[in-house]
Amino acid sequence: MKEVILIKYGELTTKKDNRNFFINTLRKNILLKLSSFKVDIKDDYYRMFIYAKEEDIDSVVEILSTIFGIHEIDICYMSEDVNIDNIKKIALDIIKEDNIKTFKVETNRSDKSYPIKSMDVSRDVGAYILKNTDLKVDVHTPNTLLHIEIRHEGVYIYKDGIKGLGGYPVSTLGRALLMLSGGIDSPVAGYLTIKRGVELYYLYFESRPHTSIEARNKVIELARKLEKYNSNGKLMVVNFTKIQETIYKNLDNEYLITIMRRMMYRIAEQIARKNKCLAIVNGESVGQVASQTLSSILAVNDVTNYPILRPLCSFDKLDIIEISKKIDTYETSILPYEDCCTIFVPKHPVINPNLKHILEEESKCDFDSLIEEAVNNIEIINLKETQEYKDLL
Repeated sequence: MKEVILIKYGELTTKKDNRNFFINTLRKNILLKLSSFKVDIKDDYYRMFIYAKEEDIDSVVEILSTIFGIHEIDICYMSEDVNIDNIKKIALDIIKEDNIKTFKVETNRSDKSYPIKSMDVSRDVGAYILKNTDLKVDVHTPNTLLHIEIRHEGVYIYKDGIKGLGGYPVSTLGRALLMLSGGIDSPVAGYLTIKRGVELYYLYFESRPHTSIEARNKVIELARKLEKYNSNGKLMVVNFTKIQETIYKNLDNEYLITIMRRMMYRIAEQIARKNKCLAIVNGESVGQVASQTLSSILAVNDVTNYPILRPLCSFDKLDIIEISKKIDTYETSILPYEDCCTIFVPKHPVINPNLKHILEEESKCDFDSLIEEAVNNIEIINLKETQEYKDLL
């Protein structure tokens, strides 16, 4: 008898012709995340089994809990001996590990050649446990649900599993560009986008010297935290100083944020195209601030026809904060270092911008040249944990 990790796919089971593609991608993602461990993976249409050294099981499970596309993680006891007496003994040993009062046995017999039907296996094993313990059967709300899976290669027995993150494996739905600020919202938007199988690249706008090196390092840390769920992302930093100063010094102050956002989207679209990103992602939530009214969003979107994903559009702030704490970005996000979205904020930003007025204001300056300069001088930050990176913090 040995310990094996069983993976249940969850939402992947809704796929039909593309199901193998999703399963193969999940396997690749798991192997990438577990590259420091010696593991063997076997899978089929319904299950995936991960064989690891016994001393590595807990560490492997911890990493698996950060991988999208997994509905449930179960630590199983596997035996090639499928004799019913052997199954009873293993089941009894497992159930005795817990301090419980009630249980239920469920059997899945994928090997239809096995001579005992699933319900009969459950009944026989349950009766054996009842005879050798003081436990009772509860078919509705048992303390422990004992699973028995009989397959061609052997029997797998396990208790209630560990809930996975669900969603789709990263990269199955392509790549997108996340506009990552130092706030609470954009990392959460990134996390929710990764959950839908989208690989992320990160884009950060900085306005040195108006923003600090601490603000940059804060964003690097947020990107690294998202990389726990993502794969092979890269962080691109845009020097936004000239553009922001030009807007502040020459244009209608009330329209500062709206025009600034328009310039960001123009830059983001170019970078997204160059990096084969299929969409741009941001952390906007409808109505949360002046730049996130529907009329403001419409005015900003006017500069691009690129797909813009706003995973948080219907979330309230408390919902967003709760997720940020769950994914360990909250404490970093609230560090008191301003980014370019929080400097030069007008006292009375326009909430219903007039597009004709915006175009008149923008025509006063040569933004095309400034945008070209910004795009041509992007800095790429290595997100891997190297000594060079640590020296920045």
